[in-house]
Amino acid sequence: MSQNSLFDSQAAEHRAKVAPLAVRMRPRTLDEFAGQDHIVGPDSYLRRMIEADALSSLILFGPAGTGKTTLARIIAGSTAAYFEEVSAVTGSVKDLRIAIKNAGDRLALQEQRTILFIDEIHRFSKSQQDALLHAVEDRIVVLIGATTENPYFEVNSPLVSRSRVLELQAIDDDDVRALLLRALKDERGLAGNMQIDDEALSALALTAGGDARVALTSLELAAQLAEHAPGTENRITLQLVQDVMPSRMLPYDKSGDMHYDVISAFIKSMRGSDADAALYWLARMLHGGEDPKFIARRIFIFASEDIGNADPQALLIADATFRSAEIIGMPECQFNLAQAAAYMALAPKNNAACAGITKALEQIEGGKAGSVPSHLRDRTRPGSEEYGPYLYPHSYPNNWVQQQYLPDGLERGDFYSPGKVGWEARAAERLRKIEDQQSEQTSQQSE
Repeated sequence: MSQNSLFDSQAAEHRAKVAPLAVRMRPRTLDEFAGQDHIVGPDSYLRRMIEADALSSLILFGPAGTGKTTLARIIAGSTAAYFEEVSAVTGSVKDLRIAIKNAGDRLALQEQRTILFIDEIHRFSKSQQDALLHAVEDRIVVLIGATTENPYFEVNSPLVSRSRVLELQAIDDDDVRALLLRALKDERGLAGNMQIDDEALSALALTAGGDARVALTSLELAAQLAEHAPGTENRITLQLVQDVMPSRMLPYDKSGDMHYDVISAFIKSMRGSDADAALYWLARMLHGGEDPKFIARRIFIFASEDIGNADPQALLIADATFRSAEIIGMPECQFNLAQAAAYMALAPKNNAACAGITKALEQIEGGKAGSVPSHLRDRTRPGSEEYGPYLYPHSYPNNWVQQQYLPDGLERGDFYSPGKVGWEARAAERLRKIEDQQSEQTSQQSE
């Protein structure tokens, strides 16, 4: 071994010793990889492709700490390909072109493929992503892109179409627990020098929120405290875990997919009349730092879209809730939001108004809009005396009279179908009774 090689080896060994626990415990094989059985399980597409050394370009998509970078390194170590990494934060189009040229030379001269790994690929500009297209299409490189953002929105469509998109999910608490136990025993980790109480281990797994990096970092911090805390005797206790991680780190990205998934769950829980679920998803948003005005706007929309005239009071409560978010703000307006969410969940539901305006717009956008019946037209213009007579409802019993309001060819009920619950049902029944009385009176007069 040359002196330079020996020096490089010693430097690498020293860096490994001082590296964070999460880096030292990075899985080396698919069997060590925590969770993601749907991607790396025995019969999965990815495992079969790796075992056959027939990998195509991939985009790994999922929350932070789910193992995207680690998986890319495992893939590289499991194949005969050369592994090259380009930073999406500091890399340029020039860096990409150099990497692609080197990959082409390697393929032509050594018949060796190149895996080009780009972490946070969505950070690349359109021109940088475009620079990859031909190299990926011609298989000069096998691209592995990693991103926390939805690639179908944040990565160029041509690049997505040339790649297989694999979605990684947050690691469940049992897998995190197994990962922590391995780190406690493994020579790369704490090498059996630290004990941990069961409740402390459970708390670490729970509070990590499915993020392996967070779990290992918290374990390392708790272990460092245990080394110096009096009376702990190298034992990690629940109190030490609470000291380093006081609350569960549930994933929430105000500008990413999690933002849309959680608000969707919130709305659907209210629509499904589940107040507990509505409050839970509300708490997830508030815990993640969501703008309370955004939540209040969604409640405002929900009041008309899903409750409507089944309970007109819902719209007033939604209005007051939005004003509280504007005027009071967090943290106090969380109580207003909670009251509104529970009210909306428990209120009777009807989407007649929402469905009605949708149907009416479809009628108009389809070019079938009819003329205003003459008796409904403005009476101030010249020639209005020729219009048919308008029947003034207040001049008739119950302030109602039968006359045409829709254009020719349309009938009552084409757009609006009153619901069968709440105020709307009572109003529809009242109108039905008036119509029946009017019909009865008309029938008697004709006799």
